[in-house]
Amino acid sequence: MTVHLTPDRAALRSWLPGFLALGVIWGSSFLFIKVGVSELHPLHLTLYRVATGAATLLVVLAVLRDRLPREPRVWAHLFVVAAFGVALPFTLFGFGEQRVESMLAGIWNATTPLIVLPLAVLVFRTERLTVRRAVGLGLGFAGVLVVLGVWEGVGGSHFTGQLMCLGAAACYGVAIPYQKKFIAGSAYSGVSLSAAQLLVATAQLAVVAPLVAGVPPVPTGLSARVVASVLALGALGTGLAFVINLRNIRLAGASTASTVTYLIPVFAVLVGALVLGERMNWHQPVGALVVLLGVAVAQGMLGRPRSRSLVGAAAAPAAEAAAHR
Repeated sequence: MTVHLTPDRAALRSWLPGFLALGVIWGSSFLFIKVGVSELHPLHLTLYRVATGAATLLVVLAVLRDRLPREPRVWAHLFVVAAFGVALPFTLFGFGEQRVESMLAGIWNATTPLIVLPLAVLVFRTERLTVRRAVGLGLGFAGVLVVLGVWEGVGGSHFTGQLMCLGAAACYGVAIPYQKKFIAGSAYSGVSLSAAQLLVATAQLAVVAPLVAGVPPVPTGLSARVVASVLALGALGTGLAFVINLRNIRLAGASTASTVTYLIPVFAVLVGALVLGERMNWHQPVGALVVLLGVAVAQGMLGRPRSRSLVGAAAAPAAEAAAHR
């Protein structure tokens, strides 16, 4: 593969608008979660969000004349990916944002690649640990400690909320290498696999949510802003954003498309500050920069160009990132 050091301007114009739009959509998702949990139990919010996203992708499937997977083995693996890549992390972010700012949740989402790597190396054996990646992990871990502000002591609901957001990122750390190992090589399209994944997650949540949080409220009983937030999370953040991400991968390549990871916390912070008036302690954005530096080092974004990155390789076959925000 030939690596072009200077991107073609026409090619750049073809994917850059979609790339920026994706950063805005996924970065704003944490704002919509914050609004949603003001009236909805996190499990109910996740159920409505995922069901809306599944309906959106089913429409896309119909337009493309594509179909859902038919092999039982694929559905069995999708059950695991749906739990760890959708139901659990979306719910944990909801619980976390009951205790922390939406912008801080966006920062914790950026730690996902750092959690993916050790699991991919040690558990799923889909990646190899190199010195560069080890250095990136070390930097990222240091950034996590700075974001947490461990020198201030631990405890309290705010700290618990941060741990919940970190737990959500850890769920993605399981889902991404699992999908890469067991599902990415299948013959089904990314739209087909993601629609099926959201359908399975909807079924899981439809069983668990009433048992844990009671019967979901009727949407007509919710405020307009909460309904709008659910629709934005489902149709945009979990549905149409997936289509945009697929287009970015096709036009710019998986490695370039995966760098949207760096934009998401930026937009999450901007939207949280401008719309909700949120503020952070000095160490949280500083820690976020250290985390992103660690991600960049681990992915090989600094120094010699690489044709593929860890997250790019994981995201390419089924655009897993589309279900991660």
